[in-house]
Amino acid sequence: MTLVKFNNRTRNTAPYFNNVFDSLFSEALNKNYAVSKVPGVNILESATDYTIELAAPGLLKEDFQINVKKDTLSVWAEKKAEDGAVAKDYSRKEFDYLSFARSFTLPESVDADKIAAEYVNGILTITLGKRVDVQPEIKEIKVS
Repeated sequence: MTLVKFNNRTRNTAPYFNNVFDSLFSEALNKNYAVSKVPGVNILESATDYTIELAAPGLLKEDFQINVKKDTLSVWAEKKAEDGAVAKDYSRKEFDYLSFARSFTLPESVDADKIAAEYVNGILTITLGKRVDVQPEIKEIKVS
């Protein structure tokens, strides 16, 4: 088997054209996904709780709704457009969370009574406390 090196000569001779083409192509794809925008999340686990950090800039804490049903945590937001708001003519707009919904399946160790949420500087932080009585089951498996 021989390794063949790829040499894209158009990248070296006309980088400006390719960059313009690439950006137009990626922007066209992004416009199709604008309807299904969801904020990114970070999920952390410590010994006492789980923490979900959800990036949602430009919203108010009143815009969020959070609920727990069985083993599912649902977070959604809907921001109404203001009547007197001036429409801005953006040349590029990559974030706009006027409405979204995210759901998370919770592990059995989450205590539904120990859930708190805080919205600071565009980050919604949801803390999910763990139950003390639930111990992880350790099962030893013997190799045969």
